[in-house]
Amino acid sequence: MALIHAASLAPTKLEALTAWLPAQSWAAGLAGDLELLGAYRFDDPHGEVGLETHLVRGGDVVLQVPLSYRGAPLAGADDALVCTMEHSALGRRWIYDGCADPVFVTMLAAVTLTGVGQSVQVIADGERVRTRPPTVRLGGGGWLTDAADLTGFTAAATDDDWTVLRGDEVELRLARRPAPAVGPATGSYLTGTWSGQALPALLATATVL
Repeated sequence: MALIHAASLAPTKLEALTAWLPAQSWAAGLAGDLELLGAYRFDDPHGEVGLETHLVRGGDVVLQVPLSYRGAPLAGADDALVCTMEHSALGRRWIYDGCADPVFVTMLAAVTLTGVGQSVQVIADGERVRTRPPTVRLGGGGWLTDAADLTGFTAAATDDDWTVLRGDEVELRLARRPAPAVGPATGSYLTGTWSGQALPALLATATVL
């Protein structure tokens, strides 16, 4: 379960992405104002790190942008810092490219390998608690039959289309520019649909090495 506070953010997520994305090599071709299409979340097993992936559009380009939200800086990840953000309920947050955050990478690999899906989103507003429907619905197939080690991930390659991360036992590929899968998908994969994207788009694949 992802607990979301009814809070104000400075900068907003859209402002943070608008400032950060143009400098990323895989975001070439963005044009015009950035639009948030939807997002999905995972749970941190320790309940400390917020894990949220945004689908955004600028002109004709649609990008998948995973972010992690932390209450303190992540050691060794200065190059992956998107911004610091003031959260009216939680205070200062450090926002990172999720592909550089081991908690996000582990959870993306786990979900892709097992087919266990996204977090249920619950909004806390004072004494009232309510659910929020997802703006991105995940699908796919996990084909893991034996336990796999989900540690040791490092960036192996990045281009306009994919970020590849290789761990001690698993190779994970995140689609930076998700597009409808061509033909039947096989193996362990993650897909998503959102408003305006009726056909499932391939978001990630995972392979046990």
